[in-house]
Amino acid sequence: MSRVLETFLDLVRIDSPTGRERRVAEYLAAALADTGCAVRFDETQGRTGADTGNLLATLPGTAPGAVVAFSAHMDCVQPCEGVEPVVKDGIVRSAGATILGGDDKVGLAAIVEAIRRLREEQGAHAEVRAVLTVSEERGLLGAKALAHDDCAADVCLVLDADGAVGGVVTAAPTHYTFTATFTGTAAHAGVEPEHGRSAIVMAATAVRAMEIGRLDPQTTANIGTIVGGSATNVVAPRCDVTGECRSLDRSRAEAVRGSMDSALREAAAAHGGTVEVTWTLEYEGFAFDADAPAVALVEAACGDIGVTPRRFATGGGSDGNVFAAHGVPTLVLSSGMAKVHSTDEELEVAQLERLADLLVAVARRAAG
Repeated sequence: MSRVLETFLDLVRIDSPTGRERRVAEYLAAALADTGCAVRFDETQGRTGADTGNLLATLPGTAPGAVVAFSAHMDCVQPCEGVEPVVKDGIVRSAGATILGGDDKVGLAAIVEAIRRLREEQGAHAEVRAVLTVSEERGLLGAKALAHDDCAADVCLVLDADGAVGGVVTAAPTHYTFTATFTGTAAHAGVEPEHGRSAIVMAATAVRAMEIGRLDPQTTANIGTIVGGSATNVVAPRCDVTGECRSLDRSRAEAVRGSMDSALREAAAAHGGTVEVTWTLEYEGFAFDADAPAVALVEAACGDIGVTPRRFATGGGSDGNVFAAHGVPTLVLSSGMAKVHSTDEELEVAQLERLADLLVAVARRAAG
């Protein structure tokens, strides 16, 4: 069994649901300290609600060159407690009652292995910074709380996309969410419904006026929840609605947000009610040109290990969106994960090993 696989199996056996990452953070801190990294935790628990801060480690370079950051998150979605990993025919799966936790412990294991190899093997390599975050699955909270200087690098690679190693996310969307509270007037639905103003009708009118789903190749919109009413014989005085829009085109995201906002407000007014709408910019998007230095570095490193790189855009967000918004050239890499967030999740051992190879190659390429 390879060392990186042993590390991965150790990590998935440690429970780390969002907000309770301390035990896996302690394991990682000890492993990275053993390699000679300078290791510390930031003090962001008060902002994230987690039981530990983000974990930051630095391996000094052996040659001048670009500073490279490798990043992964330490939390997993439920059900992720009591994971029993099973390795069969080169594939790792859970025993079936839980997820495996490859999202994102495959990234964590590969970072530890790459740093170990860089320290053990002869040869030049750039300074490497490990940025291991908490509470990613709850809205990128650890990354959002991170000090700008703690994610500073000439290039940052976030190991948090599914698919075979070699995939490079070169564009990700701007993402808005909203909460809307419609307020109407309660009345007896059987005795005097004409005296009522239904907040549910307001919400339904608003949603009907919106474009929902895939609006174009770069843009989506969705209504997530509608909650209102108390009984069949009461005209509902309140209804809460949540939704979102996202687009790879920043101006398109703004336009869709404006359209959805107008639909909410116009529906309330049309039915004699009011609405309070709160929009949140969850994260900014990013996009790289084909000739960007960060893309060239990763694609050259892929060639060094015999992997064909492939560029793609994603409709999802990650810690990479947050780091990119700080001005750090950030790419999200495919890490070999498959069927993530499900009890059918699996990881090919060869992909895990290849990911560690790629990180080593990037650190060496970045030197000098």
